Amino acid sequence: MPDKHIELTEEVYNYALAQRSDANDPLLASLYADTLALGEVGRLAVTPLQASLISLLAGLIGTKWAVEVGTFTGISSIAIARMLSPGGKVFSFDQDFKYTSMARRYWIKAGLQDRIDLRLGDARRQVPFFRPRELLDFVYVDADKESYAAYYDHLCPQVRGGGMLVFDNTLRGGEMVDPNLRNKPINRAMDAFNRKLATDSRVQVVLLPIADGMTICRRMPPPGSELRRSIDTRQLDRVRIGG
Repeated sequence: MPDKHIELTEEVYNYALAQRSDANDPLLASLYADTLALGEVGRLAVTPLQASLISLLAGLIGTKWAVEVGTFTGISSIAIARMLSPGGKVFSFDQDFKYTSMARRYWIKAGLQDRIDLRLGDARRQVPFFRPRELLDFVYVDADKESYAAYYDHLCPQVRGGGMLVFDNTLRGGEMVDPNLRNKPINRAMDAFNRKLATDSRVQVVLLPIADGMTICRRMPPPGSELRRSIDTRQLDRVRIGG
């Protein structure tokens, strides 16, 4: 098959970046600048292109209840919270007070502080005991990579059919296929996780080679639910025709 991928030069990337609905968002631009000013750690943040994709996906499925594991400076939580249905909430897990303090400031600036519930502490201990009031619509994970499988195992059963789970850094900067680096413990864990998702019948999965790799999972509806929906639709049509 011919290779249809183009070289992602800086010029191409900047062009793509400019062609977004939220390309001129002053609040996110300010938050990105403050995040990058933190130094090397600022590179942990999602890219502007990823934030736009996260926001699009959350809005696409009508998200009301969401979980984020890995708050950092709040970019992804803002992307999700802006798209919530009325009365919705993002439950965001992180253990770093310094960076989440920056997130809180920007949540307030964005007027989203009532839509985001920060759970400060070790997510590895908190997530297993998290029980939402209703099934989740959207999950975003960008935290300790060795724990991705555990987060998935705890959260996937709590996501509704048609909901989404998104995982960042699933290509690990290309280390997954580097013969000199792929046997590092963190990379072995990520490889096992990627293979686990690809063979899990509960989800439909695609790993996108954007940024550091982003995996998008659609929670498959329970068996028979599509049939029930079609039956309900036919019954509704008969009521409309008869009434």
